Amino acid sequence: MIEALSFSFMQNAIISSLFVSVACGIVGALIVVNRMVFIAGGIAHSAYGGLGLAFFLGFSPLLGVFGFCLALSFLLAYLTYQNNKRIDSIIGAIWAFGMAFGIVLIDLTPGYSVDLMSYLFGSILSVSTSDIWLISSVSLTILALVIIFYKEIVAVSFDIEFAKLKGVYVKFFYTLLIVITALCIVATIRVVGLILVIALLTIPPYIAEKFCSKLFSMMFFSTLLSITFSIIGLILAFYFNLTSGATIILVASLAFLVLEIYTRVKK
Repeated sequence: MIEALSFSFMQNAIISSLFVSVACGIVGALIVVNRMVFIAGGIAHSAYGGLGLAFFLGFSPLLGVFGFCLALSFLLAYLTYQNNKRIDSIIGAIWAFGMAFGIVLIDLTPGYSVDLMSYLFGSILSVSTSDIWLISSVSLTILALVIIFYKEIVAVSFDIEFAKLKGVYVKFFYTLLIVITALCIVATIRVVGLILVIALLTIPPYIAEKFCSKLFSMMFFSTLLSITFSIIGLILAFYFNLTSGATIILVASLAFLVLEIYTRVKK
């Protein structure tokens, strides 16, 4: 491991994985508690449209995904608030639109030669200093928002009717949850990619939920698990020449399976 740390790209990978783990630990816990996994998946896959737009117009892919995901998060919040009966259809339609929009724009991009696989499945070993600045800024923004509005977020997450009675602006905080989910997806793209991001958002908090009784402790434990999975995945990817994003998710998935098997056997 000491040998690996002598390389600058490995140092960047570890730093970015730490920031991403904080974002995924916090947002993942909120997604699991609020049962918003399908919404997160819809944003993650429709973000492909942001990639296509960035390649077509010739600017940074991460900025394209950032703007596109942010716009979609507001649209999703507007369409799904108090419309739970058709939420799966709405998310499916937006998911399909984002993917189709991105594919068409990439087809129309002249002389397209960008390695799209690194954005679909992650390429943490190629994270640059500018990527780290973006990832850290997004992660710290998410952390600050959750700290500032923690009480309101807890109220909305566990009892919306009680939150309304206490004067909490539920619609605003519902929108905020979806917006920070979109921000987290943007921060995570370079680590595990658009296809695998949903696993890093759900597996650590799912495991943490089994050992925690409070949302704060669930966020903290989920963050520690994300860091552990990311570091182990990075080490394995470095020494065995594997795809880093897929290796991180594989480590998390194996931990999930071992826990499930252990729980069932114990019962």
